[in-house]
Amino acid sequence: MKRKMREGYEGTGPGAITPDGCAVELYSRLPVGNEPDVITAAVPAGAHILELGCGVGRVTHPLLERGFTVTAVDESAEMLERVRAARTICGPIEKLDLGERFDVVMLASFLVHAGDTEVRRGLLRTCVRHVAEDGCVLIQREGEDFHARVPRERVDPAGFTVRIVSAEPVGDGVDSVHVEYEFPDAVWTQTFLSRPLTKERFEEALGEAGLRVDRYLTEDGTWVRAVPVGA
Repeated sequence: MKRKMREGYEGTGPGAITPDGCAVELYSRLPVGNEPDVITAAVPAGAHILELGCGVGRVTHPLLERGFTVTAVDESAEMLERVRAARTICGPIEKLDLGERFDVVMLASFLVHAGDTEVRRGLLRTCVRHVAEDGCVLIQREGEDFHARVPRERVDPAGFTVRIVSAEPVGDGVDSVHVEYEFPDAVWTQTFLSRPLTKERFEEALGEAGLRVDRYLTEDGTWVRAVPVGA
């Protein structure tokens, strides 16, 4: 099933496609990377994690296996149908207000690079609204050369190829990024809007929302641990 896409977003391939161009079947196939290791090293054991944009649970499930409690949020009901053993909430992340605070709020999948500045601000406000005073927010950023080193491709050990085909400027500092995922039996594509953020601009955006960088968790700077200003 393919729903009406958001302006600037598109997805093709077998199965349900979400309004931001993500293919549910594709994300069900993608293997988890080092995300669970990075997260585990950055937060207390057994922490209650609010995962914003959980998708099909690719990271959710390994975190549950490691003893974390996860509340998983996504705006796609089709994605959430694939999530097991976690509390799930369906709805737009930038409007979420659960009236609860969590040890950890996680905003992965480069969501902080939303093309719409107001959406990004809404996402970060949601993080601040839900993180405990002594908690932390884990954010996944794009690599510094994500938009510049195109085209490029990577062959995954699992047997599929990911291609970043193009990143074309569309105005107001935003790029239209086109990605292909080629498996032996199927091909999916996704086109989405992404706003490149330098390290300085990223930290400014956090500050505007009431967050500050505590530390960068990976050498490439793609995973960040942030805390409320004043913490």
